[in-house]
Amino acid sequence: MMGRYRGIKSKVLTFCTVNPRLPIIMESNRTPHTPVSLADFRAHTLTGVVQHEIERMILSGELKPGQRLNEKAVADKLSVSRGPVREACRALAELGLVYLIPQRGVFIQQVTRDDAIEVYDLRAGLTALAASLLAPMLTKQMEAQLDAYVEDMQDAAEKGDFARFDPLNLEFHDYIVRSTGNTRLTKLYRGFVKEFHLFRVHGLVQRGALLESNQEHREIVNALKARSVNQSYETSFSHVSRGKERMLVALDGMTRASAQSAGQKLMGIME
Repeated sequence: MMGRYRGIKSKVLTFCTVNPRLPIIMESNRTPHTPVSLADFRAHTLTGVVQHEIERMILSGELKPGQRLNEKAVADKLSVSRGPVREACRALAELGLVYLIPQRGVFIQQVTRDDAIEVYDLRAGLTALAASLLAPMLTKQMEAQLDAYVEDMQDAAEKGDFARFDPLNLEFHDYIVRSTGNTRLTKLYRGFVKEFHLFRVHGLVQRGALLESNQEHREIVNALKARSVNQSYETSFSHVSRGKERMLVALDGMTRASAQSAGQKLMGIME
């Protein structure tokens, strides 16, 4: 799969190991075969490494919404002191992934219906704007790259492989945004990505949802290839809006299941 992306600049995660528990992950605009420089290594602080690992724990569901983050447990798990964990939590609070309660600690941000709707609506607008800007300037190389993403996502969707589909999905949309060359739009869009991930995973875990989502990706690519500004805007906006509906259906189902579970526990206590 990587052969398709050779020569395409993108955000690549390169792993080094400080100790067996704590991988150092460096982000850079380099190809997968470019080694990490010593300057890159030194520039990546321990706090940044800890922050990335806590993000992973949140986005993977290892740390649950509403759960209190145990600083000591995280520090012990990563074999670091509690200082970098505290600094990482402050940075994560600014990103909206956690929230701080004085005298009580750090808690994982909870998924609410209103928050989800706000984030999806904002992303729909930004994604649609990016597609409309890209349509007139789309190159053959860009077409080939977008086709490669869709083909690989189709393979993952048919296998029901969310773990593989998800990063390809993120990269597909990020590629469209950054290919516009609008740095402010790219920065604004990426600011929503982590918060958006908390909601998106709820609506894309089923094979049928993956296939439906990727069909919408094909429609976006076809509109871009047609160099149609309006169609590119509409298909992109519609794609995120449909994703919002899939997520809300899944979120409502989770809420009902949680309420039923709580009711059963209460009945057990009363009996």
